[in-house]
Amino acid sequence: MDRVSAFDEPLKKLLGGATAKVMAEHLDLHTVGDLLHHYPRRYEERGRLTALADLPLDEHVTVVAQVADARVLMFNNGRGKRLEVTLTDGHGRLQLVFFGHGVHKPHKELLPGRRAMFAGKVSVFNRKMQLAHPTYQLLDAESADGAEAAEAVDAFAGRLLPIYPACKQLDSWRIAKAVDTVLPSAQEAVDPLPPGLREGRGFTALPEALLKVHRPQTKADIAEARDRLKWDEAFVLQVALARRRYADTQLPAVARRPVPGGLLDAFDAKLPFTLTDGQQKVSKEIFDDLATEHPMHRLLQGEVGSGKTMVALRAMLGVVDAGGQAAMLAPTEVLAQQHHRSITEMMGELAEGGMLGGSEQGTKVVLLTGSMGVAARRQALLDLVTGEAGIVIGTHALIEDKVQFHDLGLVVVDEQHRFGVEQRDALRTKGKQPPHLLVMTATPIPRTVAMTVFGDLETSVLDQLPAGRSPIASHVVPAKDKPHFLSRAWERVREEVENGHQAYVVCPRIGDDADDEAAGKKAKKAPEAEGDKRPPLAVLEIAEQLTKGPLAGLRIEVLHGRMNPDDKDDVMRRFAAGEVDVLVATTVIEVGVNVPNATAMVIMDADRFGVSQLHQLRGRVGRGSAPGLCLLVSEAHEASPARARLSAVAATLDGFELSRIDLEQRREGDVLGQAQSGVRSSLRMLTVIDDEEVIAAAREEAVAIVAADPELEHLPELRTALDALLDKEREQYLDKG
Repeated sequence: MDRVSAFDEPLKKLLGGATAKVMAEHLDLHTVGDLLHHYPRRYEERGRLTALADLPLDEHVTVVAQVADARVLMFNNGRGKRLEVTLTDGHGRLQLVFFGHGVHKPHKELLPGRRAMFAGKVSVFNRKMQLAHPTYQLLDAESADGAEAAEAVDAFAGRLLPIYPACKQLDSWRIAKAVDTVLPSAQEAVDPLPPGLREGRGFTALPEALLKVHRPQTKADIAEARDRLKWDEAFVLQVALARRRYADTQLPAVARRPVPGGLLDAFDAKLPFTLTDGQQKVSKEIFDDLATEHPMHRLLQGEVGSGKTMVALRAMLGVVDAGGQAAMLAPTEVLAQQHHRSITEMMGELAEGGMLGGSEQGTKVVLLTGSMGVAARRQALLDLVTGEAGIVIGTHALIEDKVQFHDLGLVVVDEQHRFGVEQRDALRTKGKQPPHLLVMTATPIPRTVAMTVFGDLETSVLDQLPAGRSPIASHVVPAKDKPHFLSRAWERVREEVENGHQAYVVCPRIGDDADDEAAGKKAKKAPEAEGDKRPPLAVLEIAEQLTKGPLAGLRIEVLHGRMNPDDKDDVMRRFAAGEVDVLVATTVIEVGVNVPNATAMVIMDADRFGVSQLHQLRGRVGRGSAPGLCLLVSEAHEASPARARLSAVAATLDGFELSRIDLEQRREGDVLGQAQSGVRSSLRMLTVIDDEEVIAAAREEAVAIVAADPELEHLPELRTALDALLDKEREQYLDKG
């Protein structure tokens, strides 16, 4: 076998069709290399039992435990049989249940005192944790299938048992068997680390690291293997990003320096407040970048309401001063319209360049979205191509072929935009030379994630809120256990309205026909997901219930993404003007809606939203001088991970702290996988949250290597690893989460 092909060998050649099919469909493992990089999640010591009290609900687990007792119960007047087995770890207990014909074999084998590995999904029945119909493998040799048990004992005797990320169709020990089959191929591993780097840092060789991670003899083996494999992941990824940054620095751009006494100075002079220290510091970083002759690539992150739009607007005005144009891309039409509205308000007569009553130094600020009328659109396109409009705000409609600029100097991308390489290239072609780029996000990103997901961008952080923002109190409302808490939540909303304020009620779903059909399909597809026991609460239903029930008499309106844009605008405008008391909405209000008089928010089915999304939503209240209130309504079980997540959100307003919690909770799903549009992530060993030093050191090494050899001509093994990481599609996703 040549050196590359051993890892590229399809699994079905070695493992047989059925196993390979399950691995491909449920674990996304297709080749020998994929399986060798499917590392154990943890290791059990043969003689030790798993702590049963700490098992996570609703997750597929593998445990080593001892049978305490087993009994067969009859039900349905003796027509049905149920086997209940109690496991113990010496402290906690866990119930197993088997039904019907599945009772016979475990009844013979699972005798008190026996030890075995059990795999299944943890659920709660009658307030007890249980596994229904788990698979198991005995760890002593007296089973019906003596040979297989003896082999299992032999394989695991005195050793650490690897517990693999498994699925319902394939348990951990079957994966371990498959790994044994392919393990000899580890000798063929191509080592991506340059020899000098590997020796300098004292790393074990790659084939040995793979052997030790799958079949460790000691705990030291595991630590040694993990250190090495983490480094590979961090390093190859950082090389990919360093090459992207290097390529960007080779591009030409027009330096844009604001002119004294121009538009920016005029704007600053009429600001009714001074910029925060953070805004001034970040602005300086941006203006320094804009003054260079290669394109700026900067990520600006800051909490909701930290004043990012102000910083971006000043950068855009500086570019207009320097004779260029600036474009701002928003993810939705609602948001584009809102940015347009707030920017023209902030600029006043400066946004009316060339119009009667406009300022001498002014420029035109135009809006461009897909749903504009033909005449308005034609005028906007004309203003762009002649250079009459210095600033344009729009959705990705801005990237279309028809849109031509006079001289595009800066692109600002706002929140949530999956802004990949193709779009970036499409925009680059609209400038005489590549424009400068500023990406903004209100989702706080820990430094390590910024170094991985957004590793090709320099990062600026706005971490102080402007004066005058009020504190927000957050509470979890357990609707199922304590229904009177929910009644009290609606009373609180009524009290806020009676005090002259307004409220949001957020639901996960709209509740119209198209929506219900989609929800129905989803429920059919995943019956075992806890959330699908009932469909998520819907805007239209909740609005109707509130109008007839607890909030009768208040002015209630709905807002969701399938409404006609004019109707959406009308509802938002009336809410902002104080003509609506309660807005029942989907997450369309998550970004950009600014109504200082709204003080309360009730989030229904809050456990169906992610941590950062809840934090974003909550940022819509407490924007004025009155304190904000956010109530997280949930039916999730008190011991569930979902409730733990909500309690974490309620406990802190610090977005960076929450983003760490979010990452820790999602580490199996892995950050990059989440951020890269679902492309299977390259990170299996590296946990972005804990391995900050590894990532920072790998970044440093990667930068030095790419500076010395941008094409990696002298490092063919590293190139091979890079190509494996970045098949062409992945390279584009890497570029922008």
